[in-house]
Amino acid sequence: MLTKVFIALVALSFAAPAAAETETERAVTSLYERFVAAQNARDTKAVRALMWDSPSFVWISDGKAFWGADRMIERMSAFQRSDVWEVKPDRERARVIEVSPVSAVLYQPLKLTLGSRADPQRIAFLVNVLCVRTPDGWRVGALYTTEENPN
Repeated sequence: MLTKVFIALVALSFAAPAAAETETERAVTSLYERFVAAQNARDTKAVRALMWDSPSFVWISDGKAFWGADRMIERMSAFQRSDVWEVKPDRERARVIEVSPVSAVLYQPLKLTLGSRADPQRIAFLVNVLCVRTPDGWRVGALYTTEENPN
């Protein structure tokens, strides 16, 4: 009897509809999609427009803190001088964690391809994006990046 109950519960779990996406999840996902599209287009003005305009903005990259959105744009621009630059988010593994009505964290695994056309580097990254709701809409408030450890 217990086996039948277990099988029924498993079957129901597969039949149950997925949880509806919240307004915050949609807004954060949309913000990040625009952020990635602007990066891949090498449109630093569009990237900058999606960032929180605050001295508290921080990008942690290669174990270093880059404070302020303009410093992030400066650093990103240096990377984008490569022949190849492409950010490919793994949307299946992404998760939005709503922290408050005005903040959320996007956990976003991705592949970054950059370098020369002949020998580009392909790096698996884990990115945590702090998103903040401002009077002008959701903005990227901080980026915490690290290489993904597959083990």
